[in-house]
Amino acid sequence: MPLLNVMLQAATDLGPFAQMGAGLGAAVAALAAAIGIGNIGRSALESIARQPEAAGDIRSNMIISAALIEGVSFFAIVISLLIVVL
Repeated sequence: MPLLNVMLQAATDLGPFAQMGAGLGAAVAALAAAIGIGNIGRSALESIARQPEAAGDIRSNMIISAALIEGVSFFAIVISLLIVVL
């Protein structure tokens, strides 16, 4: 039981650091998603410029990829905010 008490005390003492880390994690997730979606858009525009006849396929793949990246980033941000609130 003493080990459990020590662990609980450490968890309560490190609460502000956990909140700061959660905020940093949310910022990193948003920044990484923005960079990823920007790279997808750049690559798609370059591909469409090289092969205009494939614009529809490239555009649909770009939208699917951007949606998947956005979903992962929203998940990371929600988890980070839950850490802050709880």
